[in-house]
Amino acid sequence: QVQLVESGGGSVQAGGSLRLSCAASGRIFRLNAMGWYRPGPGKQRELVARIDSGGDTDYADSVKGRFTISRDNARKTVYLQMNSLKLEDTAVYYCNANVLVFLRPSGENYWGQGTQVTVSS
Repeated sequence: QVQLVESGGGSVQAGGSLRLSCAASGRIFRLNAMGWYRPGPGKQRELVARIDSGGDTDYADSVKGRFTISRDNARKTVYLQMNSLKLEDTAVYYCNANVLVFLRPSGENYWGQGTQVTVSS
């Protein structure tokens, strides 16, 4: 029904920057909140940053002041600008979107396939 395609991952030295993108496509009536997640110490995906349909944002404490999430509703795309990257930011980053699909009564969560970010010293 809905596909999320991420791009922009790669390798960078500590202190560098990367920009992730996630484009949504499919039978989308409305895109609700969109966000980025990465595995935490327990390997469960943890929130990195989230933006709702009105533009309100939420960040993990570990990335506040370094990462910025934004969205382009016309392009159905969410971005994550990552600055001052640290070794501990190394992870697979997953895009998430809550989507109201045509003819469905409520929003449903979808995940992208993940994009690797590697930060080296």
